[in-house]
Amino acid sequence: MEEPQEAEAKEEAPAAEEQTETSLDEIIAKKADEAAPEEAEDDAIIETGREERVEALTVKVVPQQPTEFVCKNCYLVKHRSQLADKKRMLCRDCA
Repeated sequence: MEEPQEAEAKEEAPAAEEQTETSLDEIIAKKADEAAPEEAEDDAIIETGREERVEALTVKVVPQQPTEFVCKNCYLVKHRSQLADKKRMLCRDCA
């Protein structure tokens, strides 16, 4: 036969596990509840940012002109008068 102390220990172990599971579930629920208001605030900030930037951006792209070159170091389009090294195609700033 089992001693009464061992029987009580076996009964207490499942009860302790249930409390642990319940407390973990409660912690997870609390974290989810706490995270929800923060996400709502972030969404509000993002939405107001979009409303402020409503103006349309239109840029006309012009092909490279015969009087221009692209520097091989800084990749800026510059006028031929800024060409310092014709062989390496470097501008005055990069040469």
